[in-house]
Amino acid sequence: MTNRLADATSPYLLQHKDNPVDWWEWGEEAFAEARRRDVPVMLSVGYAACHWCHVMAHESFEDQAVAAAVNASVVPVKVDREERPDIDAVYMQATTAMTGQGGWPMTCFLTPAGEPFFCGTYYPKAQFLQLLAAVADAWTTRREEVLTSSAAIAQFLGSAVEAGDPAAVDAAALDAAADRLAAGFDARHGGFGGSPKFPPSMVLEFLLRHHARTGSPGSLDMVTSTCEAMARGGVYDQLAGGFARYSVDAAWVVPHFEKMLYDNAQLLRVYLHLYRATGSGLAERVARETADFLLRDLGTPEGAFASSLDADAAGVEGLTYAWTPAELAAVLGAEDGERAAALLGVTAGGTFERGTSTLQLRSDPDDAAWWAGARDRLLTARAGRPQPGRDDKAVTSWNGLAIAALAEAGALLGEERYLAAARTCAAFVLGAHLVDGRLRRASRQGVVGNAAAVADDHGNLAEGLLALHQATGEPRWLEAAKGVLETALAHFADAAGGFYDVANDAERLVTRPRNGADNAEPAGQSALAGALLTYSALTGSPRHRAAADAAVAAAGTLARAEPRFAGWTLAVAEAALAGPLQVAVVGEDEAARELADAARASTSPGLVLTAGMPDAPGVPLLADRPLVGGGSAAYVCRGFVCDRPVTDVADLRRALGSGLAPATGPAL
Repeated sequence: MTNRLADATSPYLLQHKDNPVDWWEWGEEAFAEARRRDVPVMLSVGYAACHWCHVMAHESFEDQAVAAAVNASVVPVKVDREERPDIDAVYMQATTAMTGQGGWPMTCFLTPAGEPFFCGTYYPKAQFLQLLAAVADAWTTRREEVLTSSAAIAQFLGSAVEAGDPAAVDAAALDAAADRLAAGFDARHGGFGGSPKFPPSMVLEFLLRHHARTGSPGSLDMVTSTCEAMARGGVYDQLAGGFARYSVDAAWVVPHFEKMLYDNAQLLRVYLHLYRATGSGLAERVARETADFLLRDLGTPEGAFASSLDADAAGVEGLTYAWTPAELAAVLGAEDGERAAALLGVTAGGTFERGTSTLQLRSDPDDAAWWAGARDRLLTARAGRPQPGRDDKAVTSWNGLAIAALAEAGALLGEERYLAAARTCAAFVLGAHLVDGRLRRASRQGVVGNAAAVADDHGNLAEGLLALHQATGEPRWLEAAKGVLETALAHFADAAGGFYDVANDAERLVTRPRNGADNAEPAGQSALAGALLTYSALTGSPRHRAAADAAVAAAGTLARAEPRFAGWTLAVAEAALAGPLQVAVVGEDEAARELADAARASTSPGLVLTAGMPDAPGVPLLADRPLVGGGSAAYVCRGFVCDRPVTDVADLRRALGSGLAPATGPAL
């Protein structure tokens, strides 16, 4: 027997459709039922790749006795945090305020008006049953106390989203942020802080841009050290490419094995930009392998990208990925198995669980051809193991990140298939996720869901479209980005500067969420700031530049105080300080392609590029910039004030190199 989740589009909700818990999807119907029955709402929030969500489901939500207690005392509502980040943001703020920490699964008890009065995360079965009984008792015998508490919490949540005073993120603030990051840097293992340790994608992007502007060797060293440590550790899939969500230890040895689209898209860009800055062979290899992972393992038949791969397979975390020496020998033979075990850090005692080891590649093999063959054989054997589940919904925001990364990878690495994938994905998202002129959050198997897009959907999609325009010269992507940004300005902007997470005409929750912190992905505000800045540089629009500057300033206090949680805001501020540096390449022959490639090789964070024929419709940078002597040329402009056009690649490099730090640093 299935419950009300049987018709859901979210893979996470579908995982719970056969539970004996009588789940409802989020909506007015559920709250009306709570009012009718005069019981609280139990909100359970998670996502498909969440390990502890699976544990709580198996222990409690699949248990008949627990389900009976749930169904009798509350109206249970299940939410996919990836499909409804607005709901997650509001109640995660409440959970953190009440308990001092957050996480998933998130378990909140709400009044029928949606106001939270008790919040937590994972509960073992026995504790969960006790909690249900305590909530039912409080609702029945201490109703006024519960309602007073929930009203106070709702008032706190409303005041917590008020914007603080803006603060400029100028050169001094950026230098200070780099210094603060250096003070918290793990010089031994790379990265920041202890364990668990998350790939700091946006912070690394900021540090790369800071180095490009200032020449700071310390900033570049933090990037190279961290990127090498991650790429050689167990957090990186040494057989198939792609990064796991995080490492449970400080040395990147044992990952939490789920693989997320948003992590891999952002890390692809970081390694790509590190390769551009240093020529690192390791960075180039990891960029290519990560791009291949996106196409092979996360690509959907519609041309979009799936959200994640699960941490578990057949109910066991890491089952697909961990090895013993005997398993290596069974695939490769005794001699090659022993050689592979030494290369990959697979020990008799194991580095993970059950005597198994994660695969590390702490140094390059002496015989690359041998390793390539062994790797292929191990990957083939691994394909015969139980495989992790895949959350195949396509989220607008994360597909925007993928479009940007693949567009840049195609252009910088000369791989047309990456560009083709970016084009296909962009066309699908614009065709399927734009409904009556407004973006939706996600689709699955080509069917778009009802959830409205949030701010980061608009910012990251616009970022991807603008990167695709710069990689291809095609005006349609610039025009599409304009439409996305105009919607954001009309419906998400705060008159005082910056952006809310949800639109002004979105479903009303307890509060209108707004969060300027960059966490696993750019905040909606910083994502929009970056896209607005790029659009203004490509078009000369002062209105978009002003909105970008205001959004950066809105997060300025956070960026100054906690740079680890403002990586993308800082990266955008670096681009604003260094630009606009505009390059317009006119022409469509081989000479034009060489000039465009030379421009792309620049590490200036403020650079934007447009290439095409003079006066191409819809491309402002190409207006009134003719061919030179009938041949291709490049115009280097700063704020639409241009130098004399150049026709020689060496001259273009000199023009772009003026004032930039040399791209030097420790080799990988």
